[in-house]
Amino acid sequence: MNESAVIYTATDAAKMTNPEPGMQREVLAYNVHLMLVRHTFEKGWRGARHSHPHHQIVYVTRGRIRFEAQGKSWEMRAGDSIAVDGGVEHQASALEASELLDIFTPYREDYT
Repeated sequence: MNESAVIYTATDAAKMTNPEPGMQREVLAYNVHLMLVRHTFEKGWRGARHSHPHHQIVYVTRGRIRFEAQGKSWEMRAGDSIAVDGGVEHQASALEASELLDIFTPYREDYT
């Protein structure tokens, strides 16, 4: 992606993928500096513990998840949010069918 001021909207960028069982991902909008992604999870989904260089904000729009980072655990419900610095190892699991909005900065090249 170049450094232009072009904004990629849902009609330009949206594509639903299934990166792992129990998870769906849809890139909604992005530019070179940030990205908005919708994730949906089936009840019982458990993601791998991981880290990435991107700063991330997680906003729960529906359902209930458990989010773990730095030896702490949070149960998050619709309306809850959390910010995670780049490089921090974290993990999430769906306690019920859930939907999240994730904001990453800079944008995640691996998602496009």
